[in-house]
Amino acid sequence: MIKRSVSQIAAMCGAKLKGGHPEQILCGVTTDSRSSGGGDLFVPLVGERFDGHDFAEQAAASGAKAMLWQKDKEIPSTLTDVSFLLVRDTLVALQRLASTYRSELMVRVVGITGSNGKTTTKDMAAALLSTQYRVLKTEGNLNNHIGLPLTLLKMDEETEVAVIEMGMSGFGEIEELTKIAQPDAAIITNVGDAHLLQLGSRAGIAKAKLEIVSGLGENGILLYNGDEPLLAEGLQSLEIPDTTTLRTFGLQLENEWSANNISLEPFGSKFIALYKEVPSGLGEVHIPTPGRHNISNALAAIAVARYFGVGPSNIARGFSELKLTGMRIEPSRAFNQAIILNDAYNANPTATRAAIDLVAGLEGFGRRWIVLGDMLELGPEEEQLHRGIGEYITKDKAEAVLTFGPLSHHTADGARLSFGKAGHEELIRHFDDKDSLAEWLKERLQPEDIVLVKGSRGMRMEQVVQALEKG
Repeated sequence: MIKRSVSQIAAMCGAKLKGGHPEQILCGVTTDSRSSGGGDLFVPLVGERFDGHDFAEQAAASGAKAMLWQKDKEIPSTLTDVSFLLVRDTLVALQRLASTYRSELMVRVVGITGSNGKTTTKDMAAALLSTQYRVLKTEGNLNNHIGLPLTLLKMDEETEVAVIEMGMSGFGEIEELTKIAQPDAAIITNVGDAHLLQLGSRAGIAKAKLEIVSGLGENGILLYNGDEPLLAEGLQSLEIPDTTTLRTFGLQLENEWSANNISLEPFGSKFIALYKEVPSGLGEVHIPTPGRHNISNALAAIAVARYFGVGPSNIARGFSELKLTGMRIEPSRAFNQAIILNDAYNANPTATRAAIDLVAGLEGFGRRWIVLGDMLELGPEEEQLHRGIGEYITKDKAEAVLTFGPLSHHTADGARLSFGKAGHEELIRHFDDKDSLAEWLKERLQPEDIVLVKGSRGMRMEQVVQALEKG
């Protein structure tokens, strides 16, 4: 974590210092008044319904020795031993502090964005790079305008590589984040359907993701999904410096990084990693997560690891030690040993189709159950998009479809249309209650079956997973 004196931090974020002890060494930064450790810098943020300045005394009691402080806020008279760093806007000052700190360190940064697969790719890239470097990565989903600066400020002087996830919901957000993080390498995992409500079209989503290029450092590299033509089209409209390297990855063999001999299983995948500059390939790769889309994520991680000089043996070791963030095609066992694929962290049409394809490609099971909750933030076409997912589930991809949520009854209707009158009607059902869905499924689930559970974060479909595991 950052370790600087009060006066140094004031200079780094353009603050005017008032009171306290200018030479006091601060260790770390927090926006939570309850978690201030001994010597933290407390950053009170201001939102529509809260003002962190109201919790200054609590932060001081928890150990904060200095605070960023907006000039228009009154300083509590009781905090006579605290340094106040006066700024116009505490969030902007936090971001400036993080950017300045990143520039001071001898660290290389990997920035990752995309509609789907950001967190999985982050976990994979960090695991591979950690075999040779001291690596810090974004924790959980702290990938926004607050979480990203806080992540950078967790680096210490010994950090050699930071793997930073960048999320967004509208135009300009990735540009803001990439200029703070100043990545040496950038990855765009794909272009999906998330945030159609805000961005209007998949072309708009591609444009927003490509904003990551604006923060690339000199001699940086952009690794992007070559299976997505919108990214290649979007790059043509950008002024890319001659010093920037462009490389593609994906499942199509035309990409610089690709894969063949793909084998999918419920608890993992294996493939041959191919690189056009190495005709013999890099050998067989095993990853502890299923799905062709996760092979694409793995190729991005391999590409950035090789760019940083990680050898094939360490790449294999990194994947063998990989620990993925939960609820992203996370396999587990039901009460009766049936296999559950928990993909309940989030959902949009692109990611949902990929998960369905995964289940369709698995063989040797009894019934394949698809359990889907609503996909949120899809805009005016949400009903059509849900119905389209149902129509996408053909009889050769799954034997049963269960849905939950006010929008997902359109998914069930689409599945009925796709299945037709072939004796499957009783296995395509919509539920208004997750408990009822889980109980109905438990009565019919067999040990040889497999169940995919997916939905947007707000639907909390992991509750179905938990009910199936408990029995």
